[in-house]
Amino acid sequence: MNIVVTGGAGFIGSHLIDRLLAEGHSVTNIDNFDPFYDESVKRENIKGHLDYESYNLYEVDIRDKDELDKAIPKRTDVIVHLAAKAGVRPSIVNPIAYQEVNVAGTQNMLEVAREKNIKQFVFASSSSVYGKNPNVPWKEDDAVLQPISPYASTKVSGELLGHVYSHLYDIRFLALRFFTVYGPRQRPDLAIHKFLKLMSEGKEITLYGDGSTRRDYTYIDDIVDGVMAAIDYRDSLYEVINLGNNQTVELLELVEAIEEASGIMANKSFGPEQPGDVRQTWADVGKACKLLTYNSDHSISEGLSEFSKWFSSDINNKKLV
Repeated sequence: MNIVVTGGAGFIGSHLIDRLLAEGHSVTNIDNFDPFYDESVKRENIKGHLDYESYNLYEVDIRDKDELDKAIPKRTDVIVHLAAKAGVRPSIVNPIAYQEVNVAGTQNMLEVAREKNIKQFVFASSSSVYGKNPNVPWKEDDAVLQPISPYASTKVSGELLGHVYSHLYDIRFLALRFFTVYGPRQRPDLAIHKFLKLMSEGKEITLYGDGSTRRDYTYIDDIVDGVMAAIDYRDSLYEVINLGNNQTVELLELVEAIEEASGIMANKSFGPEQPGDVRQTWADVGKACKLLTYNSDHSISEGLSEFSKWFSSDINNKKLV
C-alpha cells in the first residue's frame, strides 16, 4: 500500500515506518521537525529510512494546506495522522498553538483526504481525553469525558472532526487512544526517559505529588501492532479504540522498576502535583482485542529492560561522536 504518515520522524512514527518499510509498503513521511525537542534526535530516528526507494520525506507543517496538497500523493491508500503538538503541561502555557496545530492541522489532513478520495484515516488520539473520569478501567463508550488540559481538548476535537468527515464523506476514521507509550527512542521529555537520564548522571529526579499517581504504560511494539491492524481494518466507518496495556503502575513502582532494569538507584525528591495531570489512567482494551485482534503482551519489566538496553547503547554511541 501507499501510506502517508504524519509525524513520522518522532518516537511512535519512526517505529511505525520501520514496520511499514520492512513489510514492503511505500511511505510518505510528513514532518516539520518541530523544535519541541532536539531535531537531531528525529534525524537519527529516520536515518535508516532514507535508504529505501519506497520512502519519501517532506518537511512540511500540517498547518500549511498548500504544501500538504503538493506532498501527499493522490494515489494514497491510508493516512496515519500522528503529527501533533505534544505534552499536557506545555499546552497550558501555549494553548493557542496547540489548537492551531492539533485541530486546524487535523482539519487540513481530513480535507486532503476528502479532496484526494483517501478513504482510510487513522488518527492518534490520547488517553488524556478521559481526564478526571472516575469510571476505571476507561471504556470507549463511556460518555463522561472530562479533559483537564488544552492538549486533551484538542484530541477530543480531532476525534469529533473525524466523525464529521466519516459521516459526510465516507472516510473510515479510526481514533486510537494511546496510553503512555514508552520504549526505545521515547521522547526525552517523557518520564521514563527523563528519569533514567537523570539517574545515569547521578542527578535527582522529581516526582510530582506523593508518588501514588498511576499510569497505564504501553510498550511501543504493542502500539505499532495496533496501528498496523487499524491500517488494515475494513469494517465500520468510525471507531474510537483504546490502545493500552490494561493495567496501571504506581509512580513509585515505576521508579523501582527503572532501578531494577538499569541497575541505577534513584535519588528522589517530591514536588507539588502539576496542573493538567490526571491521577490515573487505565485502559479497557476489550474493544481493541475484538476489532483489531490487539494483544498488549509486554509487561512493564520486559519493556523497561528493552528501553534500558537501548538507552545504554544510545549513550555509548553518542560518546563516540
